[in-house]
Amino acid sequence: MKECIYLDNNATTKPDPEVIQSVNRTMIEVYYNPSSIYQGALLSRGAIEDARISAAALIGAQPGEITLVSGGTEADNMALLGGARAFSKRGKHIITSTVEHSAVYKTCLMLEKEGFDVTFIGCDEDGLISPADFKKAIRKETILASIMLANNETGVIQPIAEFASLARENNVIFHTDAVQAAGKIRIDVKELGVDMLSLSGHKFYGPKGTGALYIRKGVSVLPVFGGGGQEKGLRQGTENTPAIAGFGKACELAKKRLEEEKDGDRIKKLRDMLENGILENIPASYVNGSREKRLGNTLNIRIGYTEGDSLLIRLDLEGICASAGSACASGSVEPSRVLTAMGLSNEEAASSIRFSIGRNNTEEEIIRAIEVIRASAEKLREVSPAWKGRVAAPGKEC
Repeated sequence: MKECIYLDNNATTKPDPEVIQSVNRTMIEVYYNPSSIYQGALLSRGAIEDARISAAALIGAQPGEITLVSGGTEADNMALLGGARAFSKRGKHIITSTVEHSAVYKTCLMLEKEGFDVTFIGCDEDGLISPADFKKAIRKETILASIMLANNETGVIQPIAEFASLARENNVIFHTDAVQAAGKIRIDVKELGVDMLSLSGHKFYGPKGTGALYIRKGVSVLPVFGGGGQEKGLRQGTENTPAIAGFGKACELAKKRLEEEKDGDRIKKLRDMLENGILENIPASYVNGSREKRLGNTLNIRIGYTEGDSLLIRLDLEGICASAGSACASGSVEPSRVLTAMGLSNEEAASSIRFSIGRNNTEEEIIRAIEVIRASAEKLREVSPAWKGRVAAPGKEC
């Protein structure tokens, strides 16, 4: 496979060299079962606890509030299934939104089949959820709410502290999926006021198959499956010590880079460069979602009179990696649920592409990408009956 310009960092990130070293070293030197009692096993246990400390430090939590899991999907399932079942005697109403990741959205649909009543709050055209709508959705029997911190497709950042405060006032447990936000923006669970928060290592240069669920001290969650009692009985099964060590290293590096403000401004500059280059050079192109309240690396853009999948294939042939939305929905022929929830038509959603910048991208890559995207869109429009004969100013409706 030839070298590519990788602009799909919301799907996954290239593991940091220090993370790879940590995984390899642990796999070779600390291969013992951490549940055993001999000295080698204590080294394995130590590597796991070190990772727990690093994960806690990244989000301003205590190590004892961190449950290590296999990633964002498991963390979300543990929070929702375990939380809902734990509090079901008090009520069976749950609040979430129409723009959640499938790990939350589809889990809530599963809970409906278990007899829970779920309210799916909508959003405005910018992808923002209203605290007033959230407050209105709360009932006496509401036990749990889950709203994501930053959207994986649009990068839109929600006012989580406001939602969490409203939930707390009404004795509702509040969870946020912070999988896409971690490592990109500073997170402090105490400032946010959340009861549970999900993380996934591979979104911030860590190994796939790693993550954590923050559970505030005093909050009860039931295990989702049975086993040997690892992770205080919440996450059964022999721990993957090398991957966990890599996750811990990724958390450590992410915290350091955020504190040093090492990546954010440069990545945002590259994202803005890509965005402006597309808007200025491709007529009838539009940014999806709030341009102010979003992650600095994410661009979801609609290039009118093209099919997103066809454009992605052309980009891939030119060595540029991007996506039509969530990587977890890859292969789906349905338009993005997130974009249609924001009011886009099926056709508009199908002509949208997500670009997500990472710390390994360069200005030269962005310049190259703009030209390839422009040329590819032009080629697709040559065979588009709807486009023929139309003339539009860049970034404006025809």
